[in-house]
Amino acid sequence: MSKLLVRPGDPDQNGRILQITPESAGWKYIGFEVYKLSPGQKLEQQTLDQEVCLVLVSGCATVSTGDQVWENIGARMDVFEKIPPYAVYIPNDSQYVVEATTELELAVCKAPGFGNHKARLIEPDPDKKCSTRGQGSNTRFIQDILPDWDESADSLLVVEVYTPAGNWSSYPPHKHSVDNLPQESFLEETYYHRLNPSQGFSFQRVYNDDRSLDETMSVEDRNVVMVPEGYHPVGAPHGYDLYYLNVMAGPKRVWKFHNDPDHEWMLKS
Repeated sequence: MSKLLVRPGDPDQNGRILQITPESAGWKYIGFEVYKLSPGQKLEQQTLDQEVCLVLVSGCATVSTGDQVWENIGARMDVFEKIPPYAVYIPNDSQYVVEATTELELAVCKAPGFGNHKARLIEPDPDKKCSTRGQGSNTRFIQDILPDWDESADSLLVVEVYTPAGNWSSYPPHKHSVDNLPQESFLEETYYHRLNPSQGFSFQRVYNDDRSLDETMSVEDRNVVMVPEGYHPVGAPHGYDLYYLNVMAGPKRVWKFHNDPDHEWMLKS
């Protein structure tokens, strides 16, 4: 059984279907949860020492924190509409309430917070935050939510990626496992996978240079792959489009990766 693959369960009393904590993952920085809420259902949480990015994966909600209220935000009813999401940033030492106004799939991304930023709505910005990466069967489509060039967070980096059927992503294989800037940064990472059609699967390999870590996983809809270190390419089989939501965090909020030298040649071809 994989130590890196986390599968969803039935919703608990709060609607939570997935939970990863630093303790359960055996790492230091990232917490990640997914909730499925019905219209009118509320989620109330305190952030404690964590900053939080609430990503409306699909559906609409009213989000409030302190004296701020964002009414009925959200535009995409299905993640495979492939339009950018609404999200909300909440700092540490706060509390928030999310009330679903439609069926809602909500991702709660957590990492250490230091009180340097205020709560805010993160609206879709296709002109600034959407891009295409790669070429040919390595083409994928990026939707940044909290990128490292946006300094309005203490630890969190959050991004969505769409990988068309038959294509590869996070490829050529790269890693961010060493705190050795400017050459490479250390970032833990989670991948929350969604498949279209939902009965599909994707493949993800996580491995390091000496192969003391080397796992290849068949990943189904709403599974999470944890990447504590190492290279982590993803493949989408023919017939199944892949979406994943990435959360990254580490000692420095910088995404600087190192390509696997065995496969870097293809960038020059």
